[in-house]
Amino acid sequence: MADHQVLEGFSTSVSAWFASSFPQPTQPQIEGWPRIRNGEHTLICAPTGSGKTLTAFLSCIDRLVSDPLPPNIQRTRVLYISPLRALAFDVEKNLRAPLQGIKLAAERLGVGFVEPSVGLRTGDTSAKDRQKMVRSAPDLLITTPESLYLMLTSSARETLANVEWVIIDEIHALSPTKRGAHLSLSLERLEAITARPPQRIGLSATQRPLEETAAFLGG
Repeated sequence: MADHQVLEGFSTSVSAWFASSFPQPTQPQIEGWPRIRNGEHTLICAPTGSGKTLTAFLSCIDRLVSDPLPPNIQRTRVLYISPLRALAFDVEKNLRAPLQGIKLAAERLGVGFVEPSVGLRTGDTSAKDRQKMVRSAPDLLITTPESLYLMLTSSARETLANVEWVIIDEIHALSPTKRGAHLSLSLERLEAITARPPQRIGLSATQRPLEETAAFLGG
């Protein structure tokens, strides 16, 4: 069972779920979680299988399951951006286990739990589902750079007004490209409509040179 001081910064249900699910935090988690909790833009470069995705998500989830809900149309607080639709689908599926596990841990401990909703918007999302997400925004939205652009240039941008965290996965695939330049503009547009600039978290196993990727992430 995991027993590490880095878990002390999480709520009891989140730390209990993690401790029952993993033997120890990985190095990216030990180094990344304190920085993410401090609100710093954070770039995580670590090999596949080292827990990068959970490093990015767990502090955000910890807040989602503990804080009061924002207004229904502006509930989205976590924005996950993937350059690949297939990766976006995988992340949406892979989030179910920790959310369910944290919910069960909260029930066992008798502590409060706010169940976050997860939404997926890509080029494959139907018009009906897109409209549904505008009327009832998910707490955590998984999307692509192109779909984010479309949201920010339509009435759907109102749902992003309370975004606090932006997670950019496989950031190395975006930073040196035209898609990356386009995403940078979208992130600036996002900052213009949010109450405060969202914290940015970048993930990749392949980032060279690191300084350029960090500069792209920071804006």
